[in-house]
Amino acid sequence: MKAIVAMSGGVDSSVAAYLLQKQGYEVIGVSFELWDKRDLQDSNVCCSVETIRLAKSVADKLKIKHYSVDVRDTFYTKVVEEFCEAYITGITPNPCILCNKHIKFSFLLEKADQLGADIVATGHYARTSSDKQRFLLKKGPDPKKDQSYVLYVMKQEELARTVFPLGEMKKEETRKIALDLGLATALRAESQEICFVGDDKYENFIKGYSDKSLHPGPIIDIKGNKIGSHKGLAFYTIGQRKGLGIQSLEPRYVADIDRNNNTIVVGSRTDAMRITFKVKELNWIAVESLAHPVRATVKIRSTMKEVPATVSPEPDETVSVELDEPQWAPAPGQSAVFYNEDTVMGGGIIF
Repeated sequence: MKAIVAMSGGVDSSVAAYLLQKQGYEVIGVSFELWDKRDLQDSNVCCSVETIRLAKSVADKLKIKHYSVDVRDTFYTKVVEEFCEAYITGITPNPCILCNKHIKFSFLLEKADQLGADIVATGHYARTSSDKQRFLLKKGPDPKKDQSYVLYVMKQEELARTVFPLGEMKKEETRKIALDLGLATALRAESQEICFVGDDKYENFIKGYSDKSLHPGPIIDIKGNKIGSHKGLAFYTIGQRKGLGIQSLEPRYVADIDRNNNTIVVGSRTDAMRITFKVKELNWIAVESLAHPVRATVKIRSTMKEVPATVSPEPDETVSVELDEPQWAPAPGQSAVFYNEDTVMGGGIIF
């Protein structure tokens, strides 16, 4: 059987390719050309020029075929533009989720069909299974590395043909395998930056994308008093404390972004807490749809632990979420992902 492995030039995807090869698959590596910025050489940025070279060196080491697929046009319109436009309107997007939704799995499966491959794989720390009715996405057992949050956008047809070889492993085990094999990616650091921004600040990237981002407006307090001016909604997010440019004896945080009036609202830390919010653009995995309120745990950012909540369907194909306890700064544009123990029920975009 043939397996297509998305090779980003990192240690995780490198070991994923090796493990499938060890299981007897004919493995083919695929790297995506995502970005026109040819001078982006940083080896700690996903899918940079340098990381594609690293992926090719790993493929050569494993004696497997390797292809580079040009997805730059789709990546620009579906990820880069959406990322920038969201920030300009005061919304905080997650580009990794946009990439998984629009790029990674659809293009992997397209390449798999071209090459006659049975399955596709990535180096994510997550698991799949099925309950005879639906294909399921489950958390990786290592809470420090579980990546199910960024995968909630996967469709049933994608889950049916995707495997995650590292799903049962811990990062230390993965790195040891790479070291033992002498792979060039063995000691590569975790990729922390937005792949198309690199080491630059995202604010500078957005400024270069459009002058629309430089649209000043008022900063007001919770009572509506003007206490300062902002540079543009693109440079602020719910919960932000630094860079507000206002004088205060007490810590001030962005408590709300009034997009209709181009206004930043600041308050205390408590003012940035929320107990209810709504979620749209839903993708359900464990169920076809939500017919009635359910108890679940919800994660509202990739680095947080999920917390108990009641999730209720609304007539407009959204859901309302009522948390058991207030949580810090759910930001419009970020994703809320719902879990039933270790199984991803589904998720969507906070608004």
